[in-house]
Amino acid sequence: MKDAADLTFPDATRTRAGARWFDSLSFRLFGLTILAILVVEAFIFVPSATGQRNDWLTERIEAARIASLALEASPGRSVSEELSARLLDHAEVWGVAELDMDDEMRFQLLPPQMPLNGEFHALDMREAGPMDRVANMFGAFFAPDDRILVVTAKGTEEDRIIEVLLPQAPMKAELQSYASRIAGLSLLIAFAAATIIYVLLHLLVVRPMQRVTLSVEQFRMDPGSWTRRLPHTKRRDEIGRAQNALADMESAVADSFRQRSHLAELGTAVAKINHDLRNSLASAQLVSDSLARSEDVRVQKAAPRLERALTRAITLATDTLDYGKAMPQPAEPEQVDLKQALDEAADEALAAWPSVEFINNVHMLEHVLADPDHLHRIAANLIRNAAEAMSAAGSDPSRIFVSLESGTIVFTDTGPGLPEKAAANLFTPFAATTRQSGTGLGLVIARELAQSMGGDLTLAETGPEGSVFHLTLPPQD
Repeated sequence: MKDAADLTFPDATRTRAGARWFDSLSFRLFGLTILAILVVEAFIFVPSATGQRNDWLTERIEAARIASLALEASPGRSVSEELSARLLDHAEVWGVAELDMDDEMRFQLLPPQMPLNGEFHALDMREAGPMDRVANMFGAFFAPDDRILVVTAKGTEEDRIIEVLLPQAPMKAELQSYASRIAGLSLLIAFAAATIIYVLLHLLVVRPMQRVTLSVEQFRMDPGSWTRRLPHTKRRDEIGRAQNALADMESAVADSFRQRSHLAELGTAVAKINHDLRNSLASAQLVSDSLARSEDVRVQKAAPRLERALTRAITLATDTLDYGKAMPQPAEPEQVDLKQALDEAADEALAAWPSVEFINNVHMLEHVLADPDHLHRIAANLIRNAAEAMSAAGSDPSRIFVSLESGTIVFTDTGPGLPEKAAANLFTPFAATTRQSGTGLGLVIARELAQSMGGDLTLAETGPEGSVFHLTLPPQD
């Protein structure tokens, strides 16, 4: 299976053609990587530049100490001006003096060979801490070029201090050169690292996310006819899970659109059938009215039942259209003789299954507040479903029990029980039926009828020993 990175979406790509390149996630990632590396390099530069300045001063102080040692061997600790100039030039300093801490005397070992013009700035290398060195390093970048440094450090002996005169300009130039090299190297490293990270993240993160984004945009524009869906990927990271979730969502939404289209077509067909069916039932109702006027005792006894069946058939056709329009049928509750209502529903529902035994355990004086037609349709549907399931499974015995327990009408059968899939989607339209010719609307409509009366219809339990449904109705005042 191809991964998302191998797919192209030309239509979706055109929707982003006007987007600016620096608004993309790739460019921002590249820029942030460079910025992060430069910030890290800046933190590294501070201690390294401080060390560079400290080393520069230490080298010259050590050279000044060595030059002062040459005076120890000379008579009177003095040398000629020519030798003094050579020693100062070799040490790269302008003058060297020594202070005796015991005698508190100052000796000019190597005096300056030229007039000193400029601002004098004292530095004590003995007491400078880390923060002082960092502050002096930054100060060196902005110091005037004619500044003269007076650096104090330990002398050749413990009780002596050496004092060195240094020009500021060479150290400033050295630090600036060092900073330029570090800046150039940092930029080179930043661009190289950013490029490597950018390429890797672009291949592993950005490009797959672009495909997911383009797919979402295309799906948003036309979810109903979208056919080039994202395939599932074998990646198990966050992007892989997001792609798989999006693929499932696209499939589910597309299926929903397709089902909605089918339902719309079905609704149109049902509307046409309903028109013809109502005309046929109206004709049949006229015939039943004529039969009702017959003097035959048997006809007079059967005519009311036929009339009620025709009335319910017409109402059923109307209610089916109401369900398709998502318009619940309003209930008209009244006091109903529950035992008689259940017997009438059983007589209608079990006409095709005379072998099924119906046991009505409701007391003959029990009344409930319900819509008579709604209650009849709910009971008939539950009894018919149970009888059909038991007959198909060859259940022996085949019995249906109905009782009233604490205001709840309990329907119990001895059938084979519901399959797991059917039980999980019991009240989902077109999903819960176990019959090849069923639509899966029976229990859905029954539950809507129960809810329209202020109650509910639920599956209490199901298994090899049978199923139990609970029909709850609102309490009577």
